[in-house]
Amino acid sequence: MATNQRRTNGTGGAARSGSANSARARAALQKRKKKRRIIIFAIEIVIILIMLGVLYVVMNVSNEGPKFTVIDPSEVVPSEIQQAKDEGESAMLGYMNIALFGVDATNEKQIEKNSRTDTIMIASINMDTGDIKLVSVYRDTYLNIGTDTYTKCNAAYAKGGPQQAIKMLNMNLDLDIENFVTVGYNALMDVIDGLGGIYVEVKENEIVHLNNYQRSIVAQWKYGVKLDDYTVSEKDFEVVKSSDYTPVTEAGYQLLNGLQATAYCRIRYVGNDYKRTERQRTVLKAIQDQAKKADLKSLTDVFNKVVKQVYTSLDQKDMLELLGKIADYRIAEEAGFPQLEQLTTGNIGASGNCIVPQDLVSNVEWLHQFLFEDEEYQVTSTVIECSEKIKKDTAQYLGQ
Repeated sequence: MATNQRRTNGTGGAARSGSANSARARAALQKRKKKRRIIIFAIEIVIILIMLGVLYVVMNVSNEGPKFTVIDPSEVVPSEIQQAKDEGESAMLGYMNIALFGVDATNEKQIEKNSRTDTIMIASINMDTGDIKLVSVYRDTYLNIGTDTYTKCNAAYAKGGPQQAIKMLNMNLDLDIENFVTVGYNALMDVIDGLGGIYVEVKENEIVHLNNYQRSIVAQWKYGVKLDDYTVSEKDFEVVKSSDYTPVTEAGYQLLNGLQATAYCRIRYVGNDYKRTERQRTVLKAIQDQAKKADLKSLTDVFNKVVKQVYTSLDQKDMLELLGKIADYRIAEEAGFPQLEQLTTGNIGASGNCIVPQDLVSNVEWLHQFLFEDEEYQVTSTVIECSEKIKKDTAQYLGQ
């Protein structure tokens, strides 16, 4: 009996040991899966330009984090908006709203200021559900740029960096944005190349512009020749060598490299700025799809390469708060501002060709309904003043 008992105990011990090993293996697998999810999330947020810093804070996979600055909420959030939040009367409670800027910067200093924002997005994150809604603000929209000067909204970042650009968004749209992430297009190219490219449907009438933008990007970033979109000619491209880029030669669903995809994002001559922002969101989603297929090493390498090209106000507390719902994050809906049905275009004097909200008030009401499901939102006095000023400034040019 004793022998049998010992054998039984031995078998049980082996079983327990095997069970423990299995449990450790499962735990290690879960840890690797979680690690991969974190990196994928960081890459997805690079796409939507949110929070590469999450990976830096949680995993410390890089010796250097993103460029960091502090935004003073009292300087950028309108008092009426802050008061409503303090009194618990704002539908924005429970959301984290982040400004996402893509700038055409050729050096590290220009990512901080003196660079116009080719991409302006608002990422509104429902902290209860993890749903992310993206709104592209058309860069040529005629708005108050935060200093009671009215012109194209992409001038705000060039004049006063992210703080003024955030103030511009909050002032005109009744938002409470306190944080931002800025990246240059170099980071976008590095992400896409690090993932092995992305798949995009290229239309026949987009090919010539896509290739021209490739040459324009190379001319500016490799040779220091800045080209004006409106006056570019074949002679301007002479500095660019044929080996500097790979032309897209046919339409259809195809694999684009980083330079090709970035050039695709910048096309504005097929469908104007509305279609341009749609292309930008298409590329973000394509990166998201590709990131989900990538292995852990590839994702980590991408992160380490681009993290230093990011400028942000998100601190460790913000990042950890975002990380809390990491498994639930998804891009739920997307839109453009102003609404196509509520805008017009025209040459507005010194500001040039602009997108003009026909009525800023109704556009802001729609925005709050879209982002926060606030069906009865009433705009602040600031938005009313901005709306009236926009109508007054543009009436003579639009024949109103």
